Amino acid sequence: MKLEVKNLTKKFNSLIAVKDISFTIEKNKTLGLLGPNGCGKTTSIGMMLGLITPTSGQITIDKIFLNPKNRIELLSLMNFASPYIELPKKLTVKQNLEVYARLYGVKNVKDRISEMSEDLNLISFLDKKTGELSSGQKNRVSLAKSLINKPKLLFLDEPTASLDPDVGDFVRAYLEKYKEENELTILLASHNMKEVERLCDSIVMMKKGEIVDRGTCQQLITKHGRENLEETFLKIARSKNELG
Repeated sequence: MKLEVKNLTKKFNSLIAVKDISFTIEKNKTLGLLGPNGCGKTTSIGMMLGLITPTSGQITIDKIFLNPKNRIELLSLMNFASPYIELPKKLTVKQNLEVYARLYGVKNVKDRISEMSEDLNLISFLDKKTGELSSGQKNRVSLAKSLINKPKLLFLDEPTASLDPDVGDFVRAYLEKYKEENELTILLASHNMKEVERLCDSIVMMKKGEIVDRGTCQQLITKHGRENLEETFLKIARSKNELG
């Protein structure tokens, strides 16, 4: 699916959280949405998921406008994962996946859960309550939930935050493999610059609610005269002036 964001703005009373941002993610591509904490990434994702109503601007998915009338239809083709949004703690992993599979109208729920459990190594704790899991286990369950409906558009907010290097690498490798085998467009918000360099075809840099730069990782590294994306990110984040 192709995602287009045009002149998107969100105001909360007098606070402008997101100001006039525009970008496109082509079908089967991954875009990195980067910026320091409080720059507007989460609000932007909330609007793209139909959870937050924009003050102005447009969001289209395969040229269909995201609005209250068709939100449910479009949401069935999307999904979202974030370690900061916990699944119901008192339900087991299997129960959580069953609930979300049915919410998304997944056919052959049992088979799909079995498939995801095997792919993401969930089998050993399927019957354990989600609230009792380690951070790495919770992360993999969240990823399974986000792919349960075989979405065409996936939003990932810090998918490997707080994970040890081994589990983080497993998640990144799984996403790469899944994307190769399935039609999937991804928006990735992350503070892990090596992850962004590995997974993203292009990036958008935000600061104080606005887009201040964009391009491929290498284009921005070269443009700002830095050795890697982390140094480039720091330069942009610490600059007092906007960096078109």
